[in-house]
Amino acid sequence: MAETATKQELWGAETRKAVENFPVSGEPIPVSVARWLGRIKAAAARVNGELGLLDEEAAQRIAAAADRVANGELDDQFPIDVFQTGSGTSSNMNANEVIAALAGEAVHANDHVNMGQSSNDVFPSAVHLAALDEIVHDLLPALDGLAGALEAKAQEFADVIKSGRTHWMDAVPVTLGQEFGGYAAQVREGKLRVEATLQRLGQIPLGGTAVGTGLNTHPEFAERVRALLAAETGLTISPPADPFESQAARDGLVEASGALKTLAVSLTKIANDLRFLGSGPRAGLAEIFLPELQKGSSIMPGKVNPVIPEVVTQVAAQVIGNDAAIAIGGMQGHFELNVFVPLMARNLLQSINLLASACRLLDQKCVTGIEANREQCEHYAELTLSAATALNPHIGYDKASEIVKKAAASGRSLREVAREEGVSDDVLDEALDYRKMARPHD
Repeated sequence: MAETATKQELWGAETRKAVENFPVSGEPIPVSVARWLGRIKAAAARVNGELGLLDEEAAQRIAAAADRVANGELDDQFPIDVFQTGSGTSSNMNANEVIAALAGEAVHANDHVNMGQSSNDVFPSAVHLAALDEIVHDLLPALDGLAGALEAKAQEFADVIKSGRTHWMDAVPVTLGQEFGGYAAQVREGKLRVEATLQRLGQIPLGGTAVGTGLNTHPEFAERVRALLAAETGLTISPPADPFESQAARDGLVEASGALKTLAVSLTKIANDLRFLGSGPRAGLAEIFLPELQKGSSIMPGKVNPVIPEVVTQVAAQVIGNDAAIAIGGMQGHFELNVFVPLMARNLLQSINLLASACRLLDQKCVTGIEANREQCEHYAELTLSAATALNPHIGYDKASEIVKKAAASGRSLREVAREEGVSDDVLDEALDYRKMARPHD
């Protein structure tokens, strides 16, 4: 233990070597990974004590020290750069040293704190479980909140008729509520995609030790530790499909990141639509009013910008970039070990945290406060010449096209030109019912 002017350093020689060897980014491993290292080592100590492999009194001291790491009391004791040895050995040794120092006399970092473990199985287990934990307790609730806000707006705007748009061009009428219902479904589908990865994310290599064989580990160790961790956290934690797959490959992290990337793509679509629908207020679409949160210009008085959608699209870009690095990291599983785990941990956990925060912002600071510009929406619905599509069953595509061309050239309404072309008022009343067009099967 070393005492400094500002804090007590509980780590030892191996941690100091790693700090000196990896002055790369100044960014340590994610705190959630450090805390899960503590949680795993607390459970391991208790199990090793139960199995008679570790003196019961020492086991309790180790577990108590590791609990402090798990509870976040010692986040500042993990100084090693995230860009370190690719197995996470340095950070595992860091955890062993800190816990041994706290546990007191006659506790050895490797022989006791690390009993039945290897960096090669413990560190990736901590990464998987940190990601699982944060998805379950942070991201999924944030997605529920956003989907609920969008669904509420879908109901509120159910009767707001407007022009649809395809290729950025006028299309047949829809309701604003239908558009928001589509956004809500995108978020719900994104949540389902993320949830579909959790079973494999919860499969951890713990018990494989160095290469997957389980050398130096009691045959009941891994099962007991998993059960204890699952009971403590409520998470679904499972054995690997195969110990060599789980030790050498990080496909579960790659899969989870892929689902997050898809979610980022969905959020980009939603956020862009909101900023376009709210563009204006006079020279844009101006179909919705976004909440006014802050001044939008240091020179143009009164300007307000769609700042929350802009934040969401920036987050999405970062998540997509993170996924590319995670995919590359996933390809670095050579023989019995993947050596890109710290990078994958950093990027995956950042993506989870960013998406959760972005979803809450979009929910609470944007969607909840959106109002419809009903007059503008209905004006566009009446202007769209694509409403002539509803005349097709009555007069045919070619005749309807002629009417559209004449209306476009003259600036007159579809109804006026169609009547001039001999279409009866009964047909026009039936076909050019914009609300009926938006819900043809109601």
